[in-house]
Amino acid sequence: MKYPNITRGVFVDRPNRFIAHVKAEGCTETVHVKNTGRCRELLLPGAEVWLTAPGTAGRKTKYDLVAVRKHNGILINIDSQAPNAVVREWLETQQYDVIRPEYSYGESRIDFYLEKESERILMEVKGCTLEVDGIGYFPDAPTERGVKHLHELAGAVKDGYRAVLAFAIQMNGITEVRPNIRTHPEFGTALEQAREAGVSVLFLPCHVEPDGLWVKQNDHNLRSIQIIN
Repeated sequence: MKYPNITRGVFVDRPNRFIAHVKAEGCTETVHVKNTGRCRELLLPGAEVWLTAPGTAGRKTKYDLVAVRKHNGILINIDSQAPNAVVREWLETQQYDVIRPEYSYGESRIDFYLEKESERILMEVKGCTLEVDGIGYFPDAPTERGVKHLHELAGAVKDGYRAVLAFAIQMNGITEVRPNIRTHPEFGTALEQAREAGVSVLFLPCHVEPDGLWVKQNDHNLRSIQIIN
């Protein structure tokens, strides 16, 4: 996926989850942050960030903040809408017979329902923006919704679906995601239970540029993961 009208900026502060102040093009702009997670290790004063100007009529802010360069040099896309978009692009290269987004199952909307020949697949997508010592972690904040989705996927296996949790890794050089049990131990427990129930975990490493994000076509690796303390 590509962003239009990319502008480089310098992060100043984040008054709340939805907006930030960024120095760009000679002035300080109030921008929309396309990620309501904490991003505390990323959005630090002086950090290099990138903004897109969608040009949508009626917007309160001109720019969306979509990417940031971490202090260790890693460029990270923090757009929470990007994972589903890039996974959809990737799925369209995988020769599925049916790709249906926002599929109602149980008490949830699962990101994708897929069919290939006689196989029915439910796929939930999570974006990973948290990196520690070369490993990706999810979530960066407690997510009861994420726990609920794992329980739904485990139930789907019993109903005859193939169930997949896909992590879109929104940074270069990271190929593995582990549950962030320090921040949300319940997610780690739910992930292990889901894995034991037959849910597959898919790591989708991405290539990140200031103006775009793409799944690396040859790097995806379908495998279960262990809970690591």
